[in-house]
Amino acid sequence: MPAQPVNRDRLLRRLTELAQIGRSESGGVTRPGFSPADLQARRYMVREAENSGLPTAVDAAGNLWLGPRPHPGTTTLVLGSHLDTVVDAGPLDGVYGVVSALEAVENLTSLNLLAHPVTAVAFANEEGALHPQPFWGSLAASGQLSTPAAATTAYNGTLLRDAIAQAGGNLDAIDQARLDPHQLLAYLELHIEQGPVLERECIPIGIVDAIVGRVQLEVELMGAAAHAGTTPMPGRSDALTAAAEIVLAVEDLPVADWCQVATVGRLEAAPNSPNTIAGLVRLTVDVRDADEGQLHQAADEAVRRIESIVQRRTVKASCTRAASSKPVLTDAALRRSIAAAAARRAVPTLPLTSGAGHDAQMMAAITPTAMIFVPSVGGVSHVPHEDTSPDDLVLGAQMLQDTALALTSHPGSLA
Repeated sequence: MPAQPVNRDRLLRRLTELAQIGRSESGGVTRPGFSPADLQARRYMVREAENSGLPTAVDAAGNLWLGPRPHPGTTTLVLGSHLDTVVDAGPLDGVYGVVSALEAVENLTSLNLLAHPVTAVAFANEEGALHPQPFWGSLAASGQLSTPAAATTAYNGTLLRDAIAQAGGNLDAIDQARLDPHQLLAYLELHIEQGPVLERECIPIGIVDAIVGRVQLEVELMGAAAHAGTTPMPGRSDALTAAAEIVLAVEDLPVADWCQVATVGRLEAAPNSPNTIAGLVRLTVDVRDADEGQLHQAADEAVRRIESIVQRRTVKASCTRAASSKPVLTDAALRRSIAAAAARRAVPTLPLTSGAGHDAQMMAAITPTAMIFVPSVGGVSHVPHEDTSPDDLVLGAQMLQDTALALTSHPGSLA
């Protein structure tokens, strides 16, 4: 069966138009999961898919399906990623994978000769930037969202129930979003690298061999708000100075070989006044490692350091494990399929470990999973100047489509 060419103009047009949805004054994109901008992006993708004659649907978790949902009697190849972003993000993280997945489904479906159906999905709330449960959609789809009540309120107070309903989902029927592993052939995800390796090595395609695990802690520090000028330094209960020390203690975890990376990425102080001692601080701690045991030891050490700091600074603290994901190895047979697709076009590849979490990590619990990376200019992501060259974007989409064609063009399971 001949390989189908990716429609370069259509692919790049869609990425350009989606980058305008949620665009901020800085030139970045702010499109948190279930926000109005996210819903607008979903509507855009629905129009594009339906204009190509594809069916669309939203499941109970709010996942958007562009093409037929997996159903009894078939083993479907699922391609996808997410449309939501962090605050002031770049234009490619997640959305590139969804746009490329739709492109592949459009082209392959037109062949009418596939032994396995192929479909695209935009998983809901992968980033957790507004509603604090990251990987919401893929956790629900893989049957791993055991406590949805733990994520019922967004950082701005919006109810998850209402947000999901606006997206077309139903929190009360969340179990209906769970996919049957027997109806899945595999899951493939295309993504920008978000790191410097491919660009540094001048290699256009990365084949992901593993994805690191992650533990996210939510920390609340309770001190005593007081006047900044009239309160003597001795005896203060300053939640913000405790937070400052915690930030540095978390930064030291990788230095001390507890884990690969650790970050405090979100911090809110109250009353947040220039002449008032902070009485309350909320922050997040993000710990990542490719070894599951090491990951949880590092998270435990982070908690111990926090407890030691707040005790010494006479501040109270609560520390909750808000989210976690296990490290996963990608499927060896799928990696071989990607490598073979690249070899047919004489495209160099490089094995990579992903330091970022992805929906593929969640889907690995129920089906063979693999990821393709393309270079990131400057190795950066989650910032407005996130970028990948058009040629690399098109090549990555072609590799996704070529691999999907090879997997779906004949009956049988992966070997």
